[in-house]
Amino acid sequence: MNKKNNGRMWPYIIGIAITLVFGFCVATVVVTSKAHIQQSDLYMTNYQNADAKANDYIKAKIAFDKKYNIEYITQSIGKDPSEVIYKITDKTENPVNDAELSIAVSRPETAEFNTVHNDPEVVKGVYTFHNVTFPKVGVWNIIAKVKIGGESRFYNMKADTRIKEAFEF
Repeated sequence: MNKKNNGRMWPYIIGIAITLVFGFCVATVVVTSKAHIQQSDLYMTNYQNADAKANDYIKAKIAFDKKYNIEYITQSIGKDPSEVIYKITDKTENPVNDAELSIAVSRPETAEFNTVHNDPEVVKGVYTFHNVTFPKVGVWNIIAKVKIGGESRFYNMKADTRIKEAFEF
C-alpha cells in the first residue's frame, strides 16, 4: 500500500463533503420556499405583529378578565349556515350590551375560507352572529375580538363541524 496516495485523498474528501453540505442547504431552501405556509391569525394579524405585541395582548387579556366574563355558548356548528353565540357579563353577572365584538372564522391549514363577521345581534349580553358558514367539514378556528371601553381581549376557540365540542386555545 502506497502511503503517498492516501495522503492525497483527504483534500478531495473534504471538498466533496463541503460541496454536499452546501448542496443540501440549497435543496432545503428550494423545497421549503415552494411549501404552502399559512400565516398565523391568532390575534387577527400576521405573526410578526402578534409576536411583537404578544406581551401587550397578554396584559390586555388579564385586565379584561378582571372586569368581564366572556363565554362561547354556541351549541353546534355545521356545514349549513350556523349561529355563533357569545355571552358577555361583568364580574357581578350583569349582561354587557355595549361591547364591540367581531369574529374571524378560519381553517387551520388554509386561508381560503377566512371570513370576518362584525355585526352581531345583541340581547341581554348575548351576542349572536347569524349565517356564519363553514363550507368544509372539520376543525375551524373562531377568533373573537372583544372591546369594552378601554379593555380588550381575544377569545380563541377551536370548533369542529363533526362534533359538538369546542375548546379554547
